[in-house]
Formats: sequence, C-alpha cells, structure tokens
Amino acid sequence: MLHYALIMLAAGLGIPVLAALNAALGQFVSSPAAAGVVLFAVASMAALAYCLIRGPAALMLLPGAPKHLFFAGLLVAFYVLSITHVAPHFGVGNAVFFVLLGQLVSAAAIDHFGLFGAQVSPLTLMRATGISVMALGVWITQLA
Repeated sequence: MLHYALIMLAAGLGIPVLAALNAALGQFVSSPAAAGVVLFAVASMAALAYCLIRGPAALMLLPGAPKHLFFAGLLVAFYVLSITHVAPHFGVGNAVFFVLLGQLVSAAAIDHFGLFGAQVSPLTLMRATGISVMALGVWITQLA
C-alpha cells in the first residue's frame, strides 16, 4: 500500500506544478486553450507510449467500454483549461485550494454512495470531521 500512497503523493505534488507551468505557458502564448492543447498533446503521447509498453491490447477494448466513462476526458479538459485561465489571475495557491475543496467533497460523495463502482465507505461523523479539518487546514495555508 505504501507504493500507492507514494504514487498519489507524487501526483498531488505535480498538480500545483502543472497549474503553474500551464498557466505560465497560457500567459506566454496569450491563450489558455493553446496551452491546454500542448498539455494534452504531450500527455497523450506519454500515455500512448506507456500503454504500448505495458500492453497495447487494452486499446482494443475501448470501443466496448460504456460511453459515460469517457466523460472523464471532458472533466480533465475542464480542469486544465480552467486552472490555466484562472491561476494567473487568482493565484496558483487559491486555485488549487478550491480544487482541493472540490476534490474532498466529490471524493466523499463518490465513496459514500459507491458511485462509478467505487468501494463504499460511508460518510460517518468521524470522516466528515476529518474532511472538515483537512479543508480548514488547506484554507489556513491561504490566509498568509
């Protein structure tokens, strides 16, 4: 389990870096959309290379996948385009704060109801308190 935690920690460390880099690129080219296109092109090439190395047969299963699962691509596009546009005006820290707040709420709902096939983990008073403390902690970091 430790390796999963470390992978997700690395992913979390990368989110503000992604926001700052892509926001700077969007400012440089005067287009958050163009910066998003570059980000997705590079990400697509990296994901394709990884898929080809790990086993390209999975690509053949995609046409049979439930179509609603592809909505995730729209969500990541919304995230990238919105943070690329908002971060230069609102600050990377403020933008990521609200992203984290949204993630806490969304993750709690997904886990509580077992949405999208997730393992059910009911939202108990203790979990709600923990999520609130996490949100408060992130908010406190933005006060300075």
